[in-house]
Amino acid sequence: MSDKLFIASDHAAFWQKKFLVEKLNDSYDIEDLGTNSEESVHYPRYAIALVESVLKTPNSRGILLCGSGIGVSIVANRYKGIRAALCRDTEDAEMSRKHNNSNVLCLGGRKTSEDDLLEIAKVWLSEEFEAGRHQTRVDMFDGLGESV
Repeated sequence: MSDKLFIASDHAAFWQKKFLVEKLNDSYDIEDLGTNSEESVHYPRYAIALVESVLKTPNSRGILLCGSGIGVSIVANRYKGIRAALCRDTEDAEMSRKHNNSNVLCLGGRKTSEDDLLEIAKVWLSEEFEAGRHQTRVDMFDGLGESV
């Protein structure tokens, strides 16, 4: 398990983020980076804040949500050292950790039920990176992108 879990969303997934924080708070050291209402905001601001927090905090991971999960995953993956995975089911979550060592989970608040969001997050948080041949592949792309 990572030491710190950051979570952030835009307005479109505000309630789903609150739900995840409530359900995961007893098991993880969570820092909620916003947004804090349904008032319209620009999702890149929250994705950038989360990415910077993950990159600056050793052994941490993050969960990002927006309406579809697509926007936040695009923003997050622009940064060197971030391996953000848009997961639509528990198998995606499992494989993104085992084979890709994802450190940011991206979820679509308007695409996935709260129960499924929770199950996806639990699987993602519980899986470990298998390394081996997968480490070689991760090494091939992990240095790409912008530095914080």
